Amino acid sequence: MGAKSMNTGQSIELARNYVTLSNNHDLMQIERLFTADATYCSAYFGEYKGSSAIHAMMISFFDRFPDAHWEVTEYRCIENNGVEFAFTMTGMDASSGERVKRQGLERIYFTPEGLIRHIAVCKPSDSSKLD
Repeated sequence: MGAKSMNTGQSIELARNYVTLSNNHDLMQIERLFTADATYCSAYFGEYKGSSAIHAMMISFFDRFPDAHWEVTEYRCIENNGVEFAFTMTGMDASSGERVKRQGLERIYFTPEGLIRHIAVCKPSDSSKLD
């Protein structure tokens, strides 16, 4: 048998926890969720390799969007210990003073131990390119 996989309830719970911590802007807790060599690929913000690079990107993101909030209605399990969900992010862009509303699709992939090893964020129209 290959690598063990988590049950679907566990991975959805982990993804929901990540979104909750993001909405709480709890960067200390979020940083602990990633493997040291995790990767993050965003259609909006580019690619980051390693938890420290991801953490630095998130610090600057929350500086720019101090009231960022993600609305997620449904989580669904996908292959490789992954969870996929559509989101609507709203917030004030501190650099321009404009209200921002973005929609996207996020996929989070976990290790069997429950840490995040990869996140992919795409714009709604790009979702077909990630398969």
